[in-house]
Amino acid sequence: MDRLRTRLGLTAVAVTLVAAACGGPGVTPTPATNGSPALSGNIRIDGSSTVGPLSEVAAQLYEEHTNRAVTVSVAQSGTSGGFQKFCSGETDMNDASRPIKQSEIDQCGTNNIGYDAIQVANDALSLLVNNDNPITCLTVEQARQVWDLDSTVSRWGDIAGLDVPADFADTPINRETLFGPGTDSGTFDFFTEAINGEEGRINLNYTDIGEDDHAAVLGVQGDVGAMGYVPYSYYQEVLGDVRALEIDDSNGCVAATLENVQNGTYTPLGRPLFVYASDTSLARPEVLDFMQFYVDNAVEIAETAGFVPLTAAQLAEQHEKIEQLAGGGS
Repeated sequence: MDRLRTRLGLTAVAVTLVAAACGGPGVTPTPATNGSPALSGNIRIDGSSTVGPLSEVAAQLYEEHTNRAVTVSVAQSGTSGGFQKFCSGETDMNDASRPIKQSEIDQCGTNNIGYDAIQVANDALSLLVNNDNPITCLTVEQARQVWDLDSTVSRWGDIAGLDVPADFADTPINRETLFGPGTDSGTFDFFTEAINGEEGRINLNYTDIGEDDHAAVLGVQGDVGAMGYVPYSYYQEVLGDVRALEIDDSNGCVAATLENVQNGTYTPLGRPLFVYASDTSLARPEVLDFMQFYVDNAVEIAETAGFVPLTAAQLAEQHEKIEQLAGGGS
């Protein structure tokens, strides 16, 4: 999601590829299921900076572990910018952190580009509090009261509609107790859009941790009233040090668990991540070969890049989509 995780993910790929080459432990991708070593060509992917790291990992593994003369280029002009290129036929695939919009559907239709959304991973954030904080759940609106640009909340008792124990009501919420990444982070973009309704919109009275997720954990550990947000995958690394709040998106409180992220109930801080592929591109054997490799190895790719992997049912659904989009497969 953020650039720190991107760098870590790509470093992990390099390490695991070297380990595999040396016979040690590492990623051992499933071979591509279509095509032959004679395949060649160029595959162009653009789109989301959130999904981009996944496609970069997939491209590196594909080029390293298949004997193909295929070059996969991955650019990151954002989901919307990528769809403009994809629906104009300029690219073969579009990385997308949201479903395609009606205007983009219309553009693809005008240019006779058939497509489908191939889910490649699940994504989520965790809203962290101190282990001694008595609050267990916030509604999306209550979280917005704390984190929105126009926030007037300065203590836990100021959060409207929240049942706060009397001895905790005066506990401060301010720059010293709120921790989040800076504006260059994809985590920042995701959180502000999901909670505040607009990418980049944020309460300015918080501590900017840059891209150091551990700084948020340390800050939350150090103050009973502190709150911060980090990628779900990082929260899993610090279980017990801090606690994740449940989130109520009008359907009751839902915990930040792997199962809830994967089944889509952890909203709005959980979401699917997609690669949109076109029918014309998948008609080319090298593109079909790469897309099948991507999904075959989606679990390893997601774990390497720091995302939540697909379930077995999700994987089966993506293979079916690819086969249908490619005209029945080969």
